[in-house]
Amino acid sequence: MAKAKVFVFAPADPTGEAHKMLEDAGCELILGKANWDTPQGDSELEMMKLAEGCDALMGTSIRSTTITQKIMQSSNKLRVVSKFTIGVDDVDTDAATELGIMVTHAPTESNWGGVAEGAISNMLTLIKKTRERDRWLKTTANWRNLDYQGTYVGKRESDGYPGIVIGIIGLGRIGSRIANLMRPWGMKMIGYDPYVPDSKFAEFGVERIKDLSTLLRQSDVVTLHVVLTKETRHMISAAQFALMKPTAVLVNTSRGFCVDEKALIEALQKNKIAGAALDVFEYEPLAADSPLRKMDDRVLISPHMISSNLGSGLKPGLLWGTRSVISALKGEVPDNVYNTEVIAQWNSRFGGKNILA
Repeated sequence: MAKAKVFVFAPADPTGEAHKMLEDAGCELILGKANWDTPQGDSELEMMKLAEGCDALMGTSIRSTTITQKIMQSSNKLRVVSKFTIGVDDVDTDAATELGIMVTHAPTESNWGGVAEGAISNMLTLIKKTRERDRWLKTTANWRNLDYQGTYVGKRESDGYPGIVIGIIGLGRIGSRIANLMRPWGMKMIGYDPYVPDSKFAEFGVERIKDLSTLLRQSDVVTLHVVLTKETRHMISAAQFALMKPTAVLVNTSRGFCVDEKALIEALQKNKIAGAALDVFEYEPLAADSPLRKMDDRVLISPHMISSNLGSGLKPGLLWGTRSVISALKGEVPDNVYNTEVIAQWNSRFGGKNILA
């Protein structure tokens, strides 16, 4: 029996544990150029050639191209595209469904929990003026600078101070964790998510806002936690920045294209908003000449690694994604299929057909 072929389009396996799991299961591995540090990777044409005759594709995020219909059509044996991450915005899931291919992802708590913690850290860094105070003492011989007063976050019973308003866009795993972590602070939390029931808002102490415009007008901090879709692409652009308070800050740890970067830069330059914390960008790596790299402390940026923490990182997702591939090659439906509507079609073609040696 010929070995099952697996194209790892973006390897992220420094210990080799996942690759050994696949090889021990009888797979032949083909490795692409992209990895966690350099997500550019192979071109679409190169990936089409590498994917020829493959039974599975897998990897972390890539930025040179999406996993397109042409790439998936390079092999008429392809069963599964497995991501090590939560997001599948770099996979044409509609095309995969049409072709009868499962797309799996790995929403591990180490990933989405890390994003929630990072988003809160970014928010507090901005509104508490943490960096400014530190640098002031390290670079001057002076003591206090009242320009660096922070913002008190929570509600106070003693004097009636209401606290700030945090607007959460997307009350999925990450948005819910943020609400849960921030709830003891006592500030007002409002949220916009047309896809979750009222009961979930009530569970996490978040007031449901039916339209995005109202959330933007009311919020002192706006934090995005949505997947990238046609609907969410540039959901925050010039018109939305015009609605926000000039004292408000934006936190984006979801996907770069959810925010119109050009409009954001203009909003910051013209003081339409007070600041932004960004872990994601429209094009990654962020260009060396991007105005965002040259802005002052109103902007806090990081290289799309907010969930990369000691004790977590990609490993749980890497192993989950690897197990998904092995299950699919055995003719079994993995435990986290993203495009669930394809399962019946997939089962009729591949169900019960084990191609592992």
